[in-house]
Amino acid sequence: MALFKHLKKATILSASALMLSSLVISSASAERENENRSDVKNVPELKVTSKDTIVINGKEFKDLNDNGKLDKYEDWQLPVKARVKDLVKQMTLEEKAGMMLISSHYMGNSKSCLDTVNAITCEQDTVSKINRWSVPGQQFYEFNPPIVEASAATKGIQERNLRYLIIRDNPSAKDLATWINELQKIAENTRLGIPVVMTSNPRNHAGNLAFGFSEASGQFSLWPGELGLAATRDEDLVKEFGQIAAKEWTATGIRKGYMYMADVVTDPLWNRINGTFGEHPDLASEMIYAVIKGFQGEKLGTHSVSLTTKHFPGGGARQDGHDPHYEWGKFNAYPTEGSLYKYHLPPFKAAIEAGTTSIMPYYAYPSNEHSVPQLKKDKEFEEVGFAYNKRLITDLLRKELKFDGYVNSDTSIIYAMPWGVENLTKPERYARAINAGTDIVSGEADPADLIKAVKDGLITETRIDQSVERILSEMMELGLFENPYVDPDKAQEIANDPASQAKADEAHRKSIVLLRNDQNTLPLRDEKIKDVKLYVKVFSGTNADASTRDLKKSIAQYDPSIKLVDSLEDATHALVYTIPNTVADRPDKPLSVALGAETGINVEEIRNIEKKVPTVLAINMTSPWLIGEVEENAAAVVAVFGVKAEALVDVIRGKFAPTGKLPFTIPANQEAIDNNNGDVPGYDEDPSYVYRDKYGNAYGFDFGLTYEKK
Repeated sequence: MALFKHLKKATILSASALMLSSLVISSASAERENENRSDVKNVPELKVTSKDTIVINGKEFKDLNDNGKLDKYEDWQLPVKARVKDLVKQMTLEEKAGMMLISSHYMGNSKSCLDTVNAITCEQDTVSKINRWSVPGQQFYEFNPPIVEASAATKGIQERNLRYLIIRDNPSAKDLATWINELQKIAENTRLGIPVVMTSNPRNHAGNLAFGFSEASGQFSLWPGELGLAATRDEDLVKEFGQIAAKEWTATGIRKGYMYMADVVTDPLWNRINGTFGEHPDLASEMIYAVIKGFQGEKLGTHSVSLTTKHFPGGGARQDGHDPHYEWGKFNAYPTEGSLYKYHLPPFKAAIEAGTTSIMPYYAYPSNEHSVPQLKKDKEFEEVGFAYNKRLITDLLRKELKFDGYVNSDTSIIYAMPWGVENLTKPERYARAINAGTDIVSGEADPADLIKAVKDGLITETRIDQSVERILSEMMELGLFENPYVDPDKAQEIANDPASQAKADEAHRKSIVLLRNDQNTLPLRDEKIKDVKLYVKVFSGTNADASTRDLKKSIAQYDPSIKLVDSLEDATHALVYTIPNTVADRPDKPLSVALGAETGINVEEIRNIEKKVPTVLAINMTSPWLIGEVEENAAAVVAVFGVKAEALVDVIRGKFAPTGKLPFTIPANQEAIDNNNGDVPGYDEDPSYVYRDKYGNAYGFDFGLTYEKK
């Protein structure tokens, strides 16, 4: 593998009548006259709905604060730094505090919004008493008192001064654009006219959706999961993915991504492996660098989606796989000398080199008890959550790694996961985080406790100004002050672009890893397929029958030459698609990646199929599953990471010779997992750690077979 090489006021429109064509559009075309001003190559297009515009020397500007004159922050010719300084001077403490929160937000017709009056915006607070970060059906941490989880749109923007909002819904591109336009109108009609920044978790990947990880899929071009992108080993393709996805996102008005994970996989039991780029810091660095350059571009601008890289300094260093979303997994352990710098920090260095605008620390605190010294000069860890951790945020991230963007906490560190600072009051927690170097706090929709922390003298307003300046710089660079509005019809057109999906389909094919191919079972080319009767079955703990029907339908439509049969007795071959479910993280039972009842896989039935007919076994490798019991009797084995059926058919039929490589090591057995070091990736474990097939092939990092394409 290649190693990483880069360290007049318009009438306010009613919600039901919102159309881009009815927005008042103003534009200027004169060239920049003052060469001492910022490098403005093109005069920006201005779009307004409720504020006046001012014309000076033939150039047009927004009068965002309604004072009838051109303020520095309204002057798009000036450098961002000058504009930001001017705006911060005009902001009240309440406006600054609102800017430093980011929370979930829902559409008016969302199942999470009980407001049925307004069809576009949700005008009702969502108040939470229970932390829903756990897996479906399990709830663990009770809030006391209840908190505002998501603010009503108008109240949140105009009264609470919120400007960063996380999208949790999964509407069409057109509906998403229409909704975001309405939110931008609400923001424009405020005292200073500061726009909102719409943020999302990933929306372009095949696979299971989960709150806080990947809320949406299927509305934009559909790509493999992050592990699948890593399996392609194609940096250029990953960068192109970012460029395509950024075009789709910006067309709808989404300008910020809570992604991607620079975490390195070092514990196979961790249930967030699916969102990573694998176990090797070099590969993860290559992928994170490419995807940031794709989404943001070489320089942040109107074309960009600004990314938040997570979870500093790496969430993969786990103790028995348990995750710090839960109290029983609240610390990071580094028992191996040098593991922090060798394995976990390099992808974050790559993200900083690529220009990521913000970095998210994880919930966990670093445990001295479970670690050997990792910091320079043998300094001990500060045993508080990473977002509260001055030694790691200010000293390591900012001073040592030279990160100059802003730090965005993970969701609900104040109320639900305040690890290491549980004894502090809410205002004290805000103070601890912000004084440590955190700039924006996620999961909170009411700035009252933050404001109290400042008024009580726990945080200086100078420190608040520093955070707000960092945040506003991003908004200015994205061009949102000039034009936050989008064309809903154009957004849908871009989302439906077949060329984008064609490129995504290439990635799907490249992501498939061929692990074994006995007696050239594959490919089933034309000379073989005419005699094949294929039995297809999906194994999964959820909706297996429906998934089987869908897979068979996709195969029949895509390649009618494949004869499908409903009975195993009538079959000459079988395709078994195995989709294990992640085991719930709970304190009273060890985590597991064994295939069986807990992961929703009927191992015995799979073995029976394999014994009756030559079987192609496809395993969705969202985790490094223990595959020995189902792998050994298959005729051919492929690993996928969230893949379209059509791509799998292309590989099976020989229309595409597999090129994918494993992004992590598959463990040999439970004993190997029990003996592994939770802060060391599989490729650097003892040789006995890796699974070997009956031919002695080690299914380790970078393994993958192919066959000649005719």
